[in-house]
Amino acid sequence: MKKILVIFLLPQLIFAELVLEITQGSDDPYVIALLDFDGDEIIAKQITEIVNNDLNRTGEFKIISKEKLLSSPKSEEEINFNDFKLLNIDYIVIGALDSEDQFNLSVSYQIFSVLNENKIRTSKVLGIPNKIKQLAHYISDGIYEEVTGLKGVASTKILYVSEQEENNKSLYQLVVADADGANEQILLKSYEPIISPAWSPDSKEIAYVSFETGIARVYIQNISSGKRRVAIQNTKQISSPAWSPNGNFLSLTMYQDGNAEIYILNLKNNNLTRLTNHYSIDTESSWSPDGSSIMFTSGRSGSPQLYEIKLSRFNSKPKRITFEGNYNAKGSYLKNGDGIIFVHRSNNDFKIALKYFNENFIRPLTESKLDESPSISPNGNVIIYAVTENGESLLSGLTLSGARFRLPAKKGEVREPAWSGFLR
Repeated sequence: MKKILVIFLLPQLIFAELVLEITQGSDDPYVIALLDFDGDEIIAKQITEIVNNDLNRTGEFKIISKEKLLSSPKSEEEINFNDFKLLNIDYIVIGALDSEDQFNLSVSYQIFSVLNENKIRTSKVLGIPNKIKQLAHYISDGIYEEVTGLKGVASTKILYVSEQEENNKSLYQLVVADADGANEQILLKSYEPIISPAWSPDSKEIAYVSFETGIARVYIQNISSGKRRVAIQNTKQISSPAWSPNGNFLSLTMYQDGNAEIYILNLKNNNLTRLTNHYSIDTESSWSPDGSSIMFTSGRSGSPQLYEIKLSRFNSKPKRITFEGNYNAKGSYLKNGDGIIFVHRSNNDFKIALKYFNENFIRPLTESKLDESPSISPNGNVIIYAVTENGESLLSGLTLSGARFRLPAKKGEVREPAWSGFLR
């Protein structure tokens, strides 16, 4: 089974750059010798450091410091594989700046298998000097993909809502940041709540609910331009917009008749279609990867459980898909469609849990007491979620390989994290 990596980020005071604290690494990490990139000393050092941090942050890699290496080759011809076998190193990475001017930056890198004593990847990354961090993230993703077989997510983005006190009032901020927490951008500030941020499938737009006008409105905002439009508004309540895989629809929770139901909004013609019709609360919808089904949370069985409805049978009765425990909510499909991630109550603690469709039991993944809002990375291997512990708001995580992460907030609270798709 593929490893599920869970990374969690949380902003510090006034959105200082985030630093992820690794509290426990994998029990069986990939051991890598990341040699200093050759070229301009300042730029090369920056790239090497960023790649080092990216790989360490996954919890699946152990980077051997250059001080411990028996040799430091600059090219393939200089490699003595025995020097690395003695240190039980799995892979060697060598890189160099090919060219650099005020407009362009070209970096090449090579990956070698120590066991097989051969080169397994040669790649070149192009960027610009003032975007060194992004270029380095691309290198990290290339290394991650070559070693694990999965696309890396260092170059993706994280979206979340923060809340802190300002002028004796709650200030809400919608924030987007790099996957490592750097380069935070505040997309929206409001003294009224902002909830339910969600990325479009192409990661060019986001949807969210804002109460800034006094009523609930779903906005769709372009990340690059900042321009936004109202997709739908409601004088009562609206929440949980979720994009269809093709980007043409939003599923939503709306209180049109005083009861929470799931609706589907056609973004091309603004037609609104009611999907559920039950006296209980139906909320927190999400789409299957192929767009054929919608999962949602419902209390129709007497407690919050997850249900699924097939869109090909639009008027069919929803099928209950969780039975263990008296609280299962806020579900998301795994990227391969083989199972779901959701919030599960166990012994009065709310944990992030995993259930495969071919299994009849639930796998709790976290050990905290109050976890919420899981979001899955585009490679299907990473989960981000929010947690509250001892009155502190933080993002924390784990991997199935044994890595754990924690980052407490310096000020305020962070909630509802969402992971972008691949950006290249």
